[in-house]
Amino acid sequence: MISSTRRGFVQSSAAAAAGMTVLGSLLTSEADARAPHHEGHIVAVVRDARKGEVAVMSGDQTVTIHDRQLAARLVRAIH
Repeated sequence: MISSTRRGFVQSSAAAAAGMTVLGSLLTSEADARAPHHEGHIVAVVRDARKGEVAVMSGDQTVTIHDRQLAARLVRAIH
């Protein structure tokens, strides 16, 4: 039978959590690298930060998305 201590459990759990964080970071970076190529400007207008409503415009096209995290990050970027 394998002997387990509270300290050993916490250490192995912390190592596993750190490994998952690194893996998540790598996957996010790879996903960003595969973003589609786009020519021209993209403009984002936060219409309602509390609801997460963001209008995204490029050329003559406008799309409204609802993403509270994105809206919050955009608002924080200008403060």
